[in-house]
Amino acid sequence: MTQRPWVQHYPASIPDTIDTSRYRSLVHFMEEIFAQYQNLPMCENMGKVLTFHAMDKLSKSFAAYIQQYTNLPVGSHVAIQLPNLLQYPIAVLGMLRAGLVVVNMNPQYTPSEMAYQLKDAGVRAIVILENFAHKLAEILPDTSIQTIIVTRVGDMLGSIKGKVLNFAIKHIKKLVPAYSLPHTISFKEVLAKGKKAIFRPVGLQSSDTAFLQYTGGTTGVSKGAILSHGNLTANFQQLEPVMRLFLKEKEERTMIPLPLYHILGLGSLFAMAKLGAKCSLITNPRDIPRFIKELKKRKPTCLIGINTLFEKLLAHKNFKKLKLTALKLTIAGGMKTQENVKNQWENLTGSKLMEGYGLTECSPGISTDMINGIHHMPLPGTFVIVADETGKEVPYGTPGELLIKGPQLTQAYWQKPAETAGAFINGWFKTGDIATMDANGFVSIVDRKKDMINISGFNVYPNEIEQTLIGHPKVLEVGAIGITDVTLKEAIKVFIVKKDATLTAEEIIAYCKAKMTLYKVPKYVEFCNSLPKSPIGKVLRRLLKG
Repeated sequence: MTQRPWVQHYPASIPDTIDTSRYRSLVHFMEEIFAQYQNLPMCENMGKVLTFHAMDKLSKSFAAYIQQYTNLPVGSHVAIQLPNLLQYPIAVLGMLRAGLVVVNMNPQYTPSEMAYQLKDAGVRAIVILENFAHKLAEILPDTSIQTIIVTRVGDMLGSIKGKVLNFAIKHIKKLVPAYSLPHTISFKEVLAKGKKAIFRPVGLQSSDTAFLQYTGGTTGVSKGAILSHGNLTANFQQLEPVMRLFLKEKEERTMIPLPLYHILGLGSLFAMAKLGAKCSLITNPRDIPRFIKELKKRKPTCLIGINTLFEKLLAHKNFKKLKLTALKLTIAGGMKTQENVKNQWENLTGSKLMEGYGLTECSPGISTDMINGIHHMPLPGTFVIVADETGKEVPYGTPGELLIKGPQLTQAYWQKPAETAGAFINGWFKTGDIATMDANGFVSIVDRKKDMINISGFNVYPNEIEQTLIGHPKVLEVGAIGITDVTLKEAIKVFIVKKDATLTAEEIIAYCKAKMTLYKVPKYVEFCNSLPKSPIGKVLRRLLKG
């Protein structure tokens, strides 16, 4: 594709492309940032703040320990299984500085899920919170792990506060099940020993692998997207000029409630570091009352979240009393932001909500709605087309699968050549998302290809149904799927979490009939207490299908 019609609509401050040779590696990227902002606060968690200089020193100590006290050569695969704590960025940066490949893991994984990912990735070492260590003990013999670094929630919070918190978690709340693991070392001891060791910089290249980031991908098969140092630094360069449209260097206070083990949370941390922003890491964003207190206390200028988090905040009485006068920008990602939620959020907070679109395979950013808040504009250096099943472009306005190319895009899935081949067509990566493109090159994401429902030959997209129903005053959450009913034809079923206990199925059907064409109206309505969600809060429609 030679023409990119959206380029003419870029704001003057946004370049057409980026210099992919600008950084040798993600380590080079961060070392430049450390030198530039060393005395500014970088990360905060539970009241403890680490400056860029402190993060620089601590991650070097971690790397030095790896080099001197372990048998982990450059390129070894190592896992992190932590919630959002200060230990997370220290460990990630330390691992990268030692030339290791980071495998992020969801702390909520079951032992069998852990075993699959640890074995598939060939993980040789792990940093794990002691709360989850009993699960590792159960499956350790089935893995290749030799180095186990165990940390506790309060380890980076200071001697008094940290000890009190660790005691309470283990002995009062009893959140640390008993476990037996051989030859473990504490995170604090790693830093202490590493501080006395000599760190030797590793000669990394942009083509070297930085992360094996696991994703369900477009086929639903759990697989590790190989993200290189160049993929990530390219994406951060693509995002920087967009962020600068709304945010100022050295001035911002960002809150990240999204988990750092997810590419959106992790990428947000690095992208904000490029601006010298302070990032407050939220350990448990599901505790909405506590999160609201953090918002009041920290007074963020930027908040990064997801549609379901915004829904929960908007529904809480204390949030409605909050005055977020400092908030300049809210960034949404991970799933489509419902129009009703976006409008409520902007009216209540007075801040712009900018939606980003991306995939794990794209490090993760592809486009944003930076211009008009409705359509998406691809990031600098990113090519997109909308195509049919053969990879041929469809006319403007016609739905098709969104295909992409760009320097942020993975080249392969780890040890899965068939899945890698199936993810590309004519050199383009298949996103698995249905989209339309207008004559300006602006993209509108319609829905996941695999979630599309066929009703008597008409394509119906669950997002449209969900967008409609979330506008009902008695609906808190909704998920829509296609099912095969007694007629052996596909029918629409919606699962609804009530905001008002008086809500009935008849009300839902009547509401839909007033808002949508008849074939889009759900045939079945089921009320439930909650909807199954991914770690970042995306509704998992495949689990609704049973």
